[in-house]
Amino acid sequence: MPPFSHVCLHTYGYELPPNILTSDAIEERLAAVYQQLKLPVGRLEMMSGISERRLWEPGTRPSEAAARAGRKTIERAGIAPGNLQCLLFTSVSRDMMEPATASFVHHTLGLSSDCLVFDISNACLGFLDGMIMLANMIERGQVENGLIVSGETAEELVESTITALLSDQTLTRKSIKSAFASLTIGSGAVGLYMCRCEPGENEKPRLTHSSWRANTTHANLCLGSSSADQTTLMATNSEELLIQGIETAYQTWKVFSAASGWPAGEIDCFFCHQVGTAHARLLFDKLGLDSSRNFETLSYLGNVGSVSAPVTMALAMEQGRFHRGQKGAMLGIGSGINCMMLGIEW
Repeated sequence: MPPFSHVCLHTYGYELPPNILTSDAIEERLAAVYQQLKLPVGRLEMMSGISERRLWEPGTRPSEAAARAGRKTIERAGIAPGNLQCLLFTSVSRDMMEPATASFVHHTLGLSSDCLVFDISNACLGFLDGMIMLANMIERGQVENGLIVSGETAEELVESTITALLSDQTLTRKSIKSAFASLTIGSGAVGLYMCRCEPGENEKPRLTHSSWRANTTHANLCLGSSSADQTTLMATNSEELLIQGIETAYQTWKVFSAASGWPAGEIDCFFCHQVGTAHARLLFDKLGLDSSRNFETLSYLGNVGSVSAPVTMALAMEQGRFHRGQKGAMLGIGSGINCMMLGIEW
């Protein structure tokens, strides 16, 4: 699509949950399953590259997590809550089917009744879709600013997966594979305040470029749902999802990198939705990118769904890895399969 000229990524805010769940601790709980299937201890971390993930206190709702990150973002941006013109909630997790979870976040943050409020749902790609939606409104002059928030809550999925595995007496080395991805998920929350800026301003990062591709032939490779007893479970064909996700990313990258100023050599830092170390390695090999420019949080945050890419960028900025004078690229791949790349200039 045409480049953006007036979109500033003004301020990030994030909240990391207080409870750490290590891969070793998960394997200790699954010791009976490991013994039954003769699985080697350490397999979970070895295959995923994830040593730990974070979880909220029991009962924390997605809107609560998102509101915490949103409040931090508003305070850091120095904007009055009543002056926000748009609020987008973009998590995989949500409070309930209806109303929009953004409604609860809006109320918690005390935003104006003039603020446009809605949810965007697109698996792990939701936050990046939210950035595009808000950027378009800013570019067209429909709003001057807005806040995007995401609050992922992995607690129920992780717990229900462990419970299901322990109770399944028919498990085999093959059948357990579909549950593996569920044990890599973590919780977290992130917010981003975006506003209008003038071309050439570089005090804050600017969103300038984007591309995307859909490959919905493979929409059935990762399916998450709730059962009749409200237990949340997810079945993932991780091997095929890896192959098709990377192919979709490759097609997206060809479009993205063809734009003037966005070849691989001119991008200083990458911020990706992170699934596992094997995924990252194959992705960068396929796209011909320098893996040393990939800023990673996977080992200590796990796969945080829609929070992964934006919180990784926020941490890179906080740690001075991404700074003024550089170009960054955000990459998201979501089950569906959908892929999006965003170009950030600072």
